[in-house]
Amino acid sequence: MKIAIDISQIVYEGSGVARYVKNMVEILLRYDQKNEYVFFFSSLRGKLNRQIETAIKNKHTLKKYLLPPILLDLLWNRLHIFPIDHLIGKVDLIITSDWTEPPSRAKKITVIHDLVFLKFSETLPQKIIDVQKRRLQWVKKESALIIADSQSTKKDLTDLLNISQEKIEVVYPAVIHPRGGSSLTSQNYQTVLKKYQLTKPFILTVGKREPRKNLKRLMSAFLRSGLHDVDLVVVSSKGWKESEIDLDSSKYNAVKFLGFVPDHELYSLYQSALFFVFPSLYEGFGYPIVEAMQLGCPVATSNTSSLREIAQGNALLFDPHNEDAICQSLIKLSTDTSLREELKNKGLKRASDFSKEKFAAQLLSIFEKVYENRS
Repeated sequence: MKIAIDISQIVYEGSGVARYVKNMVEILLRYDQKNEYVFFFSSLRGKLNRQIETAIKNKHTLKKYLLPPILLDLLWNRLHIFPIDHLIGKVDLIITSDWTEPPSRAKKITVIHDLVFLKFSETLPQKIIDVQKRRLQWVKKESALIIADSQSTKKDLTDLLNISQEKIEVVYPAVIHPRGGSSLTSQNYQTVLKKYQLTKPFILTVGKREPRKNLKRLMSAFLRSGLHDVDLVVVSSKGWKESEIDLDSSKYNAVKFLGFVPDHELYSLYQSALFFVFPSLYEGFGYPIVEAMQLGCPVATSNTSSLREIAQGNALLFDPHNEDAICQSLIKLSTDTSLREELKNKGLKRASDFSKEKFAAQLLSIFEKVYENRS
């Protein structure tokens, strides 16, 4: 088969979508020796990861264009004209992106990560909501199959968009890190802790500074906890409505805002933390909790959406809308050493369900099924 994949969303470094796309490209190039891939990348200002660009070679092709997302939204989501085939050539299958749904003569498979724009529309800019609504009307009409990141997202697709369950396949994303943390040493940890001036035991959280990530409620719960000998370390890139979080307030002096942290440093933070807390209101998957589990970091997370599904009894769960529940979870996991050890061991076992091999096998099986059923 000749398979095209829109990888444009890879430019949004730090986002779950970008991580998904990067991992998918690397895994397919490694595990699929049979099919030929055409990777479509379009961005006006964003640059493609150099490592990914150099990996696309031999029989595979990279098509790069300086087309802004707003133009592709107009052509493909609004007007639904100018088939992508004009840019990528003739292919058998196309896997479309998280932003646009182009017309094509090829069979289409669409990956849908979540329906946050419908379930929590107040937590997103109106522009994103409008684009996703336009895109999904074409997905419903034209996609031969939809890949969902979780059973939770599949249920949302059937409940909110009335898409048949038979048209949706759940494929858990692969979560990749240095094998068993083997490349990380005590010296790595100490270097990272010194760089960010982390001298006390700390609780770690990761996520964009935007309303859905629930950071304000987490900080308030932490201040109420009375954990004076523990810091809350926040790894976060800029998000929507980040100004609602007062990063300079003196009352947050036990909260350390690190901003964006490169992966190799983030892995050291996971392995140095007392535990990881992820209070998001809604996620289609939740990469950070799997990353934490893989690296032996106990997890406390929300009992909603896919997070309950991914945790599966291997994390301490709380109601993310209840500040008191978050506060009690922080206290419990900070003070209960045996519980942290139990969750660490359970998390390591659960994390094995999100391997590169399983992800590749499921994707390739889906590609074959859609190709064989083409009319």
